[in-house]
Amino acid sequence: MTRAASTSTTRKVIGLGFLPEEARHGFLVDIPKGAAQSEIVCITEHRGNDLDHLGARAVDSPSPNDPALRVAIDRARWLALAPAFWEEANRRLRANGLPVAKFLKNPAKAVPVHPSLGKELCILCWAVEDASPDDIPNALRNWEALAPEERWWLYTMTVATTGQAMQKGIGWRKALRAALADNPFVKGEGLSPKARRELLGHSQLSLSL
Repeated sequence: MTRAASTSTTRKVIGLGFLPEEARHGFLVDIPKGAAQSEIVCITEHRGNDLDHLGARAVDSPSPNDPALRVAIDRARWLALAPAFWEEANRRLRANGLPVAKFLKNPAKAVPVHPSLGKELCILCWAVEDASPDDIPNALRNWEALAPEERWWLYTMTVATTGQAMQKGIGWRKALRAALADNPFVKGEGLSPKARRELLGHSQLSLSL
């Protein structure tokens, strides 16, 4: 048995890479039941005692001004970006010896997410929350071209001043949209996401608790 396989069998993992026995920090993705494209997907950030039984206990939908609410994005935009994010997240989990998680459009309960991946998901959602749906593929390509550490830095800068879900279109949130969604990705110019991953090497696979 490989070391990676051994690690994945000895560490408890739930949701998308969340380690309940080790984590000091995590995120929760709450996807409403049904198929209405206008319904809102919520992403909340959790620390300390709030992590107990994250993803297992029943949770009320957060109020719009809840300080823990990081993202409120409509289902249509969520479904346009989430499968690609899940694929990237699973690639990283696999490389770190952790089990992958299948993407579900309507999971039975809210999905806990590894803190590093949760930060990166927020960055992507913030970039497209008010952007045209036509710009989402462009945002995904620009997001994929960033190293995890770059995404974490962007999260840290954004959450410090405009990290509450309703603080849309100002400060760093506005800058993220300009950098990722509005900034055209021109095929053939610069490094492709794949080439950049190869250049960055193992760094592109890193996770941090």
